[in-house]
Amino acid sequence: MSKYILALDQGTTSSRAILFDHAGHPHAIEQQEFTQIFPQPGWVEHDANEIWQSQLEVMRKLMRENNVTAADIAAIGVTNQRETTVLWDRASGEPVANAIVWQDRRNAALCDRLREQGKAALFQQKTGLVLDAYFSATKLTWLLDHVPGARDKALRGELAFGTIDSWLIYKMSGAHITDTSNAARTMLFNIHTLAWDEELLELLGIPASLLPRVVPSSGVAAHTHAELLGAPLPIAGIAGDQQAATFGQACLRPGMAKNTYGTGCFMLMNVGRKPVASQNQLLMTVGWTLNRGGAVCADATDYLLEGSAFVAGAAVQWLRDGLGIIRDSSEVEALASSVPDAGGAVFVPAFAGLGAPYWDPYARGTIVGITRGTTKAHLARAALEGVACQNVDVLAAMQRDAGMPLTELRVDGGAARNDMMMQFQADLLDVPVVRPMVTETTALGAAYLAGLAVDFWASLDEIGAQWRMERRFEPHMSVDERQSRMHAWTRAVERSRAWVE
Repeated sequence: MSKYILALDQGTTSSRAILFDHAGHPHAIEQQEFTQIFPQPGWVEHDANEIWQSQLEVMRKLMRENNVTAADIAAIGVTNQRETTVLWDRASGEPVANAIVWQDRRNAALCDRLREQGKAALFQQKTGLVLDAYFSATKLTWLLDHVPGARDKALRGELAFGTIDSWLIYKMSGAHITDTSNAARTMLFNIHTLAWDEELLELLGIPASLLPRVVPSSGVAAHTHAELLGAPLPIAGIAGDQQAATFGQACLRPGMAKNTYGTGCFMLMNVGRKPVASQNQLLMTVGWTLNRGGAVCADATDYLLEGSAFVAGAAVQWLRDGLGIIRDSSEVEALASSVPDAGGAVFVPAFAGLGAPYWDPYARGTIVGITRGTTKAHLARAALEGVACQNVDVLAAMQRDAGMPLTELRVDGGAARNDMMMQFQADLLDVPVVRPMVTETTALGAAYLAGLAVDFWASLDEIGAQWRMERRFEPHMSVDERQSRMHAWTRAVERSRAWVE
């Protein structure tokens, strides 16, 4: 009997591998950071080969250092940074350029042109997404237009496109696939028909031959090359990181919601088996598709409302790497807690533009209210408070769209371990914030999807019963103070908007 599910959690700044046991507990973890490439302001790239090598190394190290063989692993689940776009040569298996990361804004002007042509409603109706440079479609168009010879090769069927899940699975198995949750983030996938959309492909000049085959999020989709880990292993779970975290948080019923505090902040609410059109600039996306004989079926697909703030943990990284006011990210809570408030400073962490509900790619990071008395502690506190304020805007929009009040918000991600910030978040939202015992929910979701497919776990009910609370943060802030804080935040946001001309 296999003892573990191996989850690969390929994030924006690091590649991780985690072994989960039958109780859903992380048995062992390995992690490796990789290079962030910033060729120009607003551009963000990754070396796809470096991502693959880092992911392979942590897999092998995890198994080696824990005396785990392929026989101990029932299946592999893959979860990944979403929207990041890789284009590679089918013959050589080599990328034709650096991957363009989800944070990259180089195609804002193309999105503006499409919007001026009146296409925004078409994209939103078909894909559930706001027409924005955040998603993969216009990144792929840019690569086809700017990499010498790429468009001609694509037309000859010599190139393959994929998000990071597709790239990793291709390297592991040779299969060119993606799941519905990742396909739904490309701005090329029709979430109603659950298929690539020919009209959108034509509009963006993207040959259909580039695209991966779409498979369920849970189901044996491929097997690893035998030499990779000692024996062929089934790749049985695939989901974009935020959908995986929602599944890992056991938000399996309509109305349940979670917020992940990673590089960015991602709040998602399960709305059930039918997509809900957002009236408030949120995204409607596929959550996951469970296995029905290997086919992608609507009656096995859950949908999620999503609001994204592009910068969360990245603000703390900036305090560390950009300003040097902390040596390690773990120091930020103590520094921020050393002052009772931010001293009137308000920090809008719009380093990569503003996400939901503003969708302003031309906004930039802004700090207002600085005086001679402002210290590094005030800046640290303002940064954490700014991250929390973004989520209030998102939740308000989400509750209007879903037509249901939230009773609690489940949280995860690195910054969810920051007690000061979680208490402030509960105070601002006026909703209890609940942190689970297992905060590795992104990897856990991928593990659950893979484990369901190979009967490592028997049912959704078994998975739901494994969720355990570690701490609950109850709101304590007065109505007047909450309104005052959000008024200051709204004023600061207005000053950050449309900064790039």
